[in-house]
Amino acid sequence: MTTALTGITDTTDTAHAPILPGSADHSADGKPGDTRSAATDFLQIESIVLNLDASLRVHARAHFFSWTQGLLQSLIRHELLICTLCLGKPPAFRADGFSMTTPEPNMFSDMFLRDTGVAPALLKAWEERRYQPVVLDLSAQNTIGSGGFQRELERLGATQLLVHGIHDADGRAISLFTFACRPGAAGQRQAYLVQLLAPSLHAAWVRTQLTKRVETAGDKASGGSVLTVRELDILKWIYLGKSNFEIGAILKISPLTVKNHVQKILRKLNVVNRTQAIGRALELRLLNP
Repeated sequence: MTTALTGITDTTDTAHAPILPGSADHSADGKPGDTRSAATDFLQIESIVLNLDASLRVHARAHFFSWTQGLLQSLIRHELLICTLCLGKPPAFRADGFSMTTPEPNMFSDMFLRDTGVAPALLKAWEERRYQPVVLDLSAQNTIGSGGFQRELERLGATQLLVHGIHDADGRAISLFTFACRPGAAGQRQAYLVQLLAPSLHAAWVRTQLTKRVETAGDKASGGSVLTVRELDILKWIYLGKSNFEIGAILKISPLTVKNHVQKILRKLNVVNRTQAIGRALELRLLNP
């Protein structure tokens, strides 16, 4: 079943979807179908348990890659996984890509952030579904625009997106997971499974970020000292959504001077755009939202 929005699969009833597809197969006379044996159903349960156990063993990015691109593929077949942290309010996004299909998954995560409308569009679609998994068919609806990220997905042949995440008690998104799949690979069963696995995905992903923070503790200490007082002021106004012209008017400096400061901020934080700069600043606690 699809919603009135073409290309968005209705997953409202995924909470009632059977874990084992075979357990719901019945013939016309009401007798259980024989499309799947009891042994197959047991293997499906075992695969779920093994994936939940594997998630507990993730403590670094390499572990997360091995799990999601290995064992997890038995449950949710995908060509690319984009993991996104939603930081602050309004949210700034930090993303990382994982794939065995393409040798450059980081290129996809960079494009995911560079096409600034993609993450907000996916987040909005998920929120409008009342935080239920969303399946998007990019060939049927222009949900995320037509930028480089979508073009690369089309080149990869992964034009079906399965999107789900984790939110806090106030309904603010904390993380968002986007599985890019080949057409027909994501259906009601996969939507149910991503609901089941989302807490484990989130916990495992957050642990990799904590490890990264420990490894870059020196950066955290030096981040504030690297940026000047003026640059910190400009960064705060960027976080509040002000343009270079607006920041210049507020600080009584020219827009060109603001632009030069912004370029220095990007270099010092080792990021490529303003959105990434905000995410990095929040991570280093240079900003207090």
